[in-house]
Amino acid sequence: MAKSDYYEILGISKNADEREIKKSYKRLAMKFHPDRNPGNTTAETKFKEIKEAYEVLSNSEKRAAYDQYGHAAFESGSMGSTANSGGADFSDIFGDVFGDIFGGNRRNRSGRGSDLRYNIELSLEDAVRGIIKEICIPTLSTCEKCRGSGARSNSDIITCMTCHGQGQVQIRQGFFSVQQSCPACHGHGKIIKEVCNRCRGNGRVERSKTLSVKIPAGVNTGDRIRLSGEGESGKNGAPSGDLYVQVQIRKHPIFDREEKNLYCEVPISFSMAALGGEIEVPTLDGRVKLKIPPETQTGKLFRMRGKGVKSVRSGGNGDLLCRVVVETPVKLNDIQKRLLQDLSDSFEGPHGNRNSPRSKSFFDGVKKFFDDLTR
Repeated sequence: MAKSDYYEILGISKNADEREIKKSYKRLAMKFHPDRNPGNTTAETKFKEIKEAYEVLSNSEKRAAYDQYGHAAFESGSMGSTANSGGADFSDIFGDVFGDIFGGNRRNRSGRGSDLRYNIELSLEDAVRGIIKEICIPTLSTCEKCRGSGARSNSDIITCMTCHGQGQVQIRQGFFSVQQSCPACHGHGKIIKEVCNRCRGNGRVERSKTLSVKIPAGVNTGDRIRLSGEGESGKNGAPSGDLYVQVQIRKHPIFDREEKNLYCEVPISFSMAALGGEIEVPTLDGRVKLKIPPETQTGKLFRMRGKGVKSVRSGGNGDLLCRVVVETPVKLNDIQKRLLQDLSDSFEGPHGNRNSPRSKSFFDGVKKFFDDLTR
C-alpha cells in the first residue's frame, strides 16, 4: 500500500521551518501516543507514521532526499531505508523536541558515526540507463577485537561512580537544577580501565570497504544517492553514519543535457539546406533518420520526441532536439568557385530579394536606423 505524504501526516506545508515541524510533531505525538490510547491499534499505527515523518523531515539531508525522490529515496537497495518507525515512549518525543534545550540523554546520538560523501563520475550513457558501480571507501569501522567497546575485555568496563551509569549529573544553579554530561565518563555512563590494544580505546579502526552502488536510470549532476548505515561506525555501539554518493556527469562529445532533454548540433551542407533531404542523426539508442525540408535556415531546431532521458523523479522520457548548422564549404576548387559565383550572380537579379528575405529585412532596418540618426 502506498505511503502517505510526510508533510500531510504532520499537517504542515512543504515550506515549513524546523520550529513548525517540531511543534506539529509534539502535538500529534501526544495525541496519538499508545499510552494515551491503550488498545487502539489505529492510534498506534498513526503514531508510528508521525514518528517516521518527523525523523525524515527534521533531518535536513533526509528531507532534501525526500523532496527530490519521495519515498523512493529510502527504499531498500536504492537510497537506503528510513529510520526505525517502531514504538516509542514519551521520552522519545521530549528527547527529540526539547533535548538540546534541557540537556536530555543524548548518548547514542552524540556517538553516531559521521556521514561520508563519495564523488562518482559517470558517462551520460551510464547515467541515462542506470548501472551498478563498485566503489572503495576509506572509513572508520568497528574494531573486531573489542567489538566497538574500546576495552581490552568486558571486565575492564565499569559503571561510572560519578553519575552511576546515567551519563549525566545534576548541578544546582541558584533556584534551578540543570543536567549536563558527566565530566568523569563524558556522558557514556561507563569507564574503561584497560583499553583495547588494537584500536587504543577508540572502538574503531581505519580500513577500506568495497560497496556496490545501484545508480538508478536518469540521475543527473548534483543528485545524491544515500546508503543508510554505510558511513563511519559509531562510537561505543552507536549507529553508523550514512554514505552519500554525489553524482557528476562527464561532458559528452555529442550531446548536451538539460533535465530530461538532450541537445545536439547537426551540420548540413548548403545545398541540403536549400533543397532539402534526409540525414542520419545519433541518439542514445542508435541512429535515426531526420528529414530536412527545403529552405531550412541555420539554427532551426528539430524535435525528436521520446529520444531524450527518462527522469528519475517525474518519469517519462524527454526529447532530443537537433539544431542544424549550415556548414560553409571550404577548400573549393576552381570549378566549384565558378559555380558558386554564378549562383551568387543569379541572386542579384530582379528576384534576388525573394532568395534572401532575412538579409533584405536586416539591411532595410539598418538603412532606416541611420536615416533616423541624420534627421
